[in-house]
Amino acid sequence: MNAFYALKIKEIIRETLQAVSLSFEIPLELQDKFSYKAGQYTTLRIPFEGKEIRRAYSLSSAPNSGEFKVTVKEVPNGKFSALANNKLKAGDLLEAHPPEGKFIFEPQAIPQNYAAFAVGSGITPVMSIIKSVLYQEPESKFVLVYGNRSLDDTIFYKELLELQVKYPDRLFIEFIYSRTREENSQFGRIEKSTVNYMLENKFNDIEFKSFYLCGPEEMIQNVTGILKEKGIREENILFELFTVKDNEAIDINVEGETKLTIVVDDEERVFSMDKKKTVLEVALDHDLDVPYSCQGGICSSCIARIKEGKAEMRKNQILTDDEIAEGLILTCQAQPTTPTLIVDYDDV
Repeated sequence: MNAFYALKIKEIIRETLQAVSLSFEIPLELQDKFSYKAGQYTTLRIPFEGKEIRRAYSLSSAPNSGEFKVTVKEVPNGKFSALANNKLKAGDLLEAHPPEGKFIFEPQAIPQNYAAFAVGSGITPVMSIIKSVLYQEPESKFVLVYGNRSLDDTIFYKELLELQVKYPDRLFIEFIYSRTREENSQFGRIEKSTVNYMLENKFNDIEFKSFYLCGPEEMIQNVTGILKEKGIREENILFELFTVKDNEAIDINVEGETKLTIVVDDEERVFSMDKKKTVLEVALDHDLDVPYSCQGGICSSCIARIKEGKAEMRKNQILTDDEIAEGLILTCQAQPTTPTLIVDYDDV
């Protein structure tokens, strides 16, 4: 279930001064396992200073391209991103988990129109989705609103312009820069006036089926709220968080011990745990090979189902109310609130 496979880096492409794309070779025997839908991510792991680093990265290539490529932006104190941008080279092996995630595009039989709002490295899954729409829905249109600090920080800038030239009547891009003024772009950030201008003025003749939002939590919350005000249904707004506010975590004030049962790969383990810890923390403390990646409530790698008992999550921007009602939890955020808790990683 939590299997990782060694993949060889085929090529490293410098996208900006702070971002690279890693293109991997997928052996013939692994191609089925590593098939993916536009918008999904893979988790990479690598040993580092005697420990293991895991990071989830969205696939920036399109499923029908024959490529398997992720794009990594170097961030302050980012161990893996620093390695990717400065140390890794073609021929190196990395362990990768088969693609997963729910921020996806699936081709439709009839023409549709789509819009995306992305900031910074939030363009990575959106790039995969854009290419898939252009390649697989030959009459559909796509509008991208893409925010960055400056043109130099803009991942895929040249490639996006090339796509726009190739599909002038189907791909429309609005670049927005917060620190520099550039020709044929807006100055500022993605905010209410931006959304209003795009939907009520510049593209008011287009009816959009779905909206894809990717980037910081604040942008996603703001744009989601504006879209809902305009009558866009929640199921037509898809988002992928790349960062969340630390101060938005709920303080779960629970005391005592819980009898925790974890089911993973058809095996059952029982522990006594402190209610102040999360389920994932306890699983890792006992060296269980459970699925996880970001440990910050951003990705969905660590999802499991509660079979008995209750747990409360410190943060949740991933699971819907219906999924929570069905017993799903993010184990990296879930603390038990009952004397016993049975969690099943296999039943998801």
